[in-house]
Amino acid sequence: MEIKTVLFDLDGTLTDSGPGIMAGVQYALNKYGMEVDDFSRLRCFIGPPLKEQFQKFCGFSDEEGVRAVEYYREYYRDKGIFENEVYDGISELLRELKGAGLKVMMATSKPEAFAVTIAEHFGISRYFDFIGGSLMDGRRTKKSEVIEYVLDAAGVEERSTVLMIGDRDYDILGAKEAGVHSLGVLYGYGSREELAAAGADFLAEKPEDVLRYIAGKAIEESKNCNL
Repeated sequence: MEIKTVLFDLDGTLTDSGPGIMAGVQYALNKYGMEVDDFSRLRCFIGPPLKEQFQKFCGFSDEEGVRAVEYYREYYRDKGIFENEVYDGISELLRELKGAGLKVMMATSKPEAFAVTIAEHFGISRYFDFIGGSLMDGRRTKKSEVIEYVLDAAGVEERSTVLMIGDRDYDILGAKEAGVHSLGVLYGYGSREELAAAGADFLAEKPEDVLRYIAGKAIEESKNCNL
């Protein structure tokens, strides 16, 4: 297996975005008169599409889920989006991958406009060949749809050379649906059990392990070519 294209999830993979997302969810729930005493219960909102997660968490109808996302964005758009930070080692990882000549892209279920703003704000946008996400109107939130969109926009046809990196089972399952390889990171918001059950091809404890895995695959491919 030769890796030529690397796709990154955003929340929980490139940045620790939990504080801003959970604060935005709390803000939205308060609009419905709901209080969550244990803030950690809102960790489940980090990663999956928000409308569906509001429906699952609160028993909301489709219409209520849409409205909850609108409330969430009232908070997130101006404040929550910056209650966020890039994980240690990520900038170095991205720089190494670009320096090695790989295509580096982002595939997130977060609205694309927010993803671009975050990448620019934290100075990592320069490492990406393309940043792809969902649409503000709720379309293209499924991870496999985002992956398909990103690969199509970048003109990538060799699925066997694509690696999707994420911290939740949604990333791994989306990769499988799109026919690409997957790597789960353990420093984000998903557990080892969750990622393993989803069928991740490899698990990485830290960003350096991601680079080691990709470099190892390159060496492995080189040896196979010389046989």
